[in-house]
Amino acid sequence: MPLSGIEIYKLLPKSNCKECKFPTCLAFAMKLAQKQAELSACPYVSEEAKQALDAAARPPIRLVTVGANPKSFQVGNEVVLFRHEKTFYHPTALVVRVSDSDSADSIANRVKEATTYTVERVGHNMGLQGIAIQNKSGDKAAFARCAQQVQSLTDLPLMLMASDPGTMEAALEKAAAQKPLLYAATRDNWQPMAALAKKYQCPVAICEPGGLQPLSDLTEQVSKTGVEDIVLDPGVRDFNGSLVSLTQIRRLALKSNFRPLGYPVITFPSEAASSLEEEALLAGQQIAKYASIVVLDHFSPEMVYPLLTLRMNIYTDPQKPIQVTPGVYPFGNPKPTSPLLVTTNFSLTYFSVAGEVESSGFPSWLMVTDTEGLSVLTSWAAGKFDAPKIAKTVKEFKISEMVSHQSLILPGAVAVLRGELEEELSGWKVMVGPRDAVDIGSYLKRSWTS
Repeated sequence: MPLSGIEIYKLLPKSNCKECKFPTCLAFAMKLAQKQAELSACPYVSEEAKQALDAAARPPIRLVTVGANPKSFQVGNEVVLFRHEKTFYHPTALVVRVSDSDSADSIANRVKEATTYTVERVGHNMGLQGIAIQNKSGDKAAFARCAQQVQSLTDLPLMLMASDPGTMEAALEKAAAQKPLLYAATRDNWQPMAALAKKYQCPVAICEPGGLQPLSDLTEQVSKTGVEDIVLDPGVRDFNGSLVSLTQIRRLALKSNFRPLGYPVITFPSEAASSLEEEALLAGQQIAKYASIVVLDHFSPEMVYPLLTLRMNIYTDPQKPIQVTPGVYPFGNPKPTSPLLVTTNFSLTYFSVAGEVESSGFPSWLMVTDTEGLSVLTSWAAGKFDAPKIAKTVKEFKISEMVSHQSLILPGAVAVLRGELEEELSGWKVMVGPRDAVDIGSYLKRSWTS
């Protein structure tokens, strides 16, 4: 039976030393109860407490880190089956695969494309998380050279793919400092692969296509060697098999607390796809249900962008809207005579309005009011975007020192606030703008005179 936060707290040192990175022992205990922290973070817990807390302290799905530099990524540590129950915490890592049988130029081009690709959506910069290097040639030296080349071209985390432990170690001698993910330990090579993972302190993937029982048996064998950072590959590749297998692994880890399957999962959608479109579709399914790492064999912006957008939507906290920082944002080098518009800090609203203001050709000021991430009509209905709140924002950011005209343009959807806002802002003129952001440009051309 899982322990409550208070029950866990009673077994902790209660010193509030903060070495666990939490402000108090009680805060740490609450995170342990929610499976969002590991007991090993506390250096002073007693052996008796460790035994009592073992079941409550370990997250149902282990948190695994791949990489050693600031761009390292973490996967696992999920606590729910469905995001609406709480949230998903660690987004699926998208990794692009290269082969040591490819030419040096081809490898360099692919790595450069994957490393430099970035796209912004509602204020978030999104990109790929890693490069997988496969020993397709069967040549130990070629694999080591490829690992060294890729490491010199990117700061993204690496994944080394070789079935022969000797070949794997040859590449590790070049790239071990990057703490790459080793793929894969199997029923035939698990002992030397586990030894390499332990020697170089790298995470290791376990591949067993024979079913979940053989996979869990192999996982237990590897973990008994002292290797804790494990990623699972159940070996299924097609749409139906992938969905069923990954869902069963997630359910067994969360609902049954089945430790041998309580690890992140890796998938290879291209290995069951007959086309680029099918690879993208299967990758999308696996991001939603429930892959932690997805290895892609093809890279193109038009393929990756929808996957990044899908991932962002799934891994956004459904209880916490995406927000921008309240403040005053200039567009096009505005002057004191330039128009001042107001909107809310819901990201989608802000970027819709900001895009239209920027493309209007009118240098303008955009004042963003803190509505706790709610859109214009929603925040108005909730009492979070009203005249006193807007007036407070005007005073807080000293707008009167930035503009000389003392005129403010309200979103047309809340025109009802005009009179009350003019009472709150004595001496100000409140104008009613368009209801839709797309009409901002034509509104300013028609209505604004400096």
